[in-house]
Amino acid sequence: MTTSEYATLRRSIEQLRRSVAEVRDTFGDGPQVRRLVNDLERLEIDASDLAAARPARPSATGPQETIYVPDTPEDSTMWSDVDEEGLGGYHGDRS
Repeated sequence: MTTSEYATLRRSIEQLRRSVAEVRDTFGDGPQVRRLVNDLERLEIDASDLAAARPARPSATGPQETIYVPDTPEDSTMWSDVDEEGLGGYHGDRS
């Protein structure tokens, strides 16, 4: 995670913390509010773990593999024994 991504995440969590505090002031310390507080704490733990972790996949800004799709017609024999999905299948001679 880059420094700017982590800073944005921390700011968002802090804003959420303020919102949850306002909810607690309004609704008291009921079970729903306690779950929100618990979720917020878990989010902070996960954000800290992400700050130290390496990305599992390459960055989206890095080089990407190009897949070429040919413009030539497909070989129709490839589909000769395949049922049409959603149409109940075709069970007769296809010629």
